[in-house]
Amino acid sequence: MRKDLSSIDQYISEADEKAKEMLRSLREIISEAAPGTTECISYGMPAFRLRRVVVYFAAFKNHVSLFPGASGVATFAEELKQWKCSKGTIQFPIGQPLPVELIQKIVAFRLEEETERDKSRKHS
Repeated sequence: MRKDLSSIDQYISEADEKAKEMLRSLREIISEAAPGTTECISYGMPAFRLRRVVVYFAAFKNHVSLFPGASGVATFAEELKQWKCSKGTIQFPIGQPLPVELIQKIVAFRLEEETERDKSRKHS
């Protein structure tokens, strides 16, 4: 995990050529689906945050991953059956089209989840 990254632009510029376009697309999809969030690098990966990170994304040798957390994967498990998933990660193979609408729904779900978490903390 790199500690010296300063921006998502830098992360993408240093990614493998095969992953760059998918990373750019993921960034755009997330940005549009999560208005009001801020881009950052967290744990060496690109992320979008409200108060806390809503989602992370990253490139690997054969795939790019979206990290919506366990709730994001579990909530959409039925729709995610064709992709490799773990508890909080979804892998999209390099070279295959991204499921734009599904990613938008997952990101919107996570944004709402974090918004509600903030609201409940303020009322506690």
